[in-house]
Amino acid sequence: MWASASRLRRVRRIFGIALAVLLIGGVIAVMLIGGENQGGTATKTVRGVIGSEKAEFFEDPDVVKALAAKGFTVRTETSGSWAMDRLPLKEYDFAFPSSSEPAVEIEAKAHLQGAQTAKPFYSPLVVVARADAAKVVADNGLAKLTGRNTGTLLMGPYLKAAGEDRTWQQLQGSAAHAELTGTVFIKATDPTSSNSGALFLAATSHVANNGTVVSDDAGIERTAPLLRKLISVQGSLAPSTDGPFRAFISGAGDPLILVYESQVASMLLQKHDPGDMVVLYPDTTVNTEHTFVPLGEKARELGALLATDPTLRALAVRHGFRPRDGLAEFTKATEPHSAYLNQKLTGIRQVNTPTVKILMTLAQRAKG
Repeated sequence: MWASASRLRRVRRIFGIALAVLLIGGVIAVMLIGGENQGGTATKTVRGVIGSEKAEFFEDPDVVKALAAKGFTVRTETSGSWAMDRLPLKEYDFAFPSSSEPAVEIEAKAHLQGAQTAKPFYSPLVVVARADAAKVVADNGLAKLTGRNTGTLLMGPYLKAAGEDRTWQQLQGSAAHAELTGTVFIKATDPTSSNSGALFLAATSHVANNGTVVSDDAGIERTAPLLRKLISVQGSLAPSTDGPFRAFISGAGDPLILVYESQVASMLLQKHDPGDMVVLYPDTTVNTEHTFVPLGEKARELGALLATDPTLRALAVRHGFRPRDGLAEFTKATEPHSAYLNQKLTGIRQVNTPTVKILMTLAQRAKG
C-alpha cells in the first residue's frame, strides 16, 4: 500500500512538472505570436528616408495598419530629395525621393545601378495664390483663370515679366492690394537640395531655351541669367515645400508659392478650409514621379506593394497623390473639389528634364 502511494505521488509529481513545462511553452508561444502580430501581422521593420511631402502619408494610422497587414513596420525620416545621396545610405533600407532624377543619384551613391525601383504615385507642381494676386496676374496676361479657384500659369509671359524685373506695382490693378509689392516672383525651394525647386528650374529652362531641353553648355549659358533672377529675388530658400505651404494656408507667406498638387488635394480631401486659395497649373511642367529605391533586401517588396495594393493606393489618393495609371481613382476621389483641381491636367504640357549633371549645373548657377 505504501509502495502504491509512493508511486502515485511520483506519477503526480512527474505529471505536474510536464504540465508546467507545457504551460510555460504555451505562454512563450503566445508571447512570440503576439509580438509578431502586434498592430497587425507586421514581422519586418524597415527604415527609410523620404521627401517631407510624404511624411503625413506614412504617419497616417490607416497607412500604418495597412502596411502592418502586409508584414511591414515602416520608420521614416525626411530629407530634401536632392540631398539624399549625401546621407549615409547604409543606415537605411530604402530611399523615397520625389522624382526619378535624384533616385538615379541615390542608386549611383549606393552602387545599386539597375535596382528594382518603383514609382507608386506622382504629383504635378502647382502655384498657389490668393484670390487678389491671381486676379492681378490674370488681368495682366501672366495667367488664365478657368474658374473662381483654378487656372493656368502662362509660363512664357511670366518668364518675360521675371526677365524684365517687373514689380507688382507695375501690374494693372495691384494698387488696391497693399500686400502686393516688390518684384513679382514665385516662391520656390532650394533647387540644389529640393526636388520641387530643381524641377521648377527644369520646366522654366525648357521654356527659356526656346521650348527645348537644355542639353549643352550653350543652353546653360542661354538660360542661366534668367534662372538666376528667378532664384536670387526670393531671398532665403526653404529646404522643402512644407514650410512655405503651411505659411500660406495660415495666411502668411508670399503671394505666389510653388507646391505639389498633392499638398493642395490632401488639404481639400481632409476638409480643411482653403480660404480664397487659387490653384494655378503651369502650362509647361514636369511631373514628379515619387520613386522608391530599395537599398537592401528587407524593403525590396515595399515599393511594389505601395504601387499595387488597393488599400494603399486609395490611401495615397486620400493624401492627394495620383497613383500610377490611376486617373479614374484620383478623379473620383477629388470630384467634390474639382473647382480647385485640374483633374485631367487639361492644357498642361509635360516636358522632359535635362540630365542630372546639367540640371544640377543649372541649379548651382541659379543660386550663384
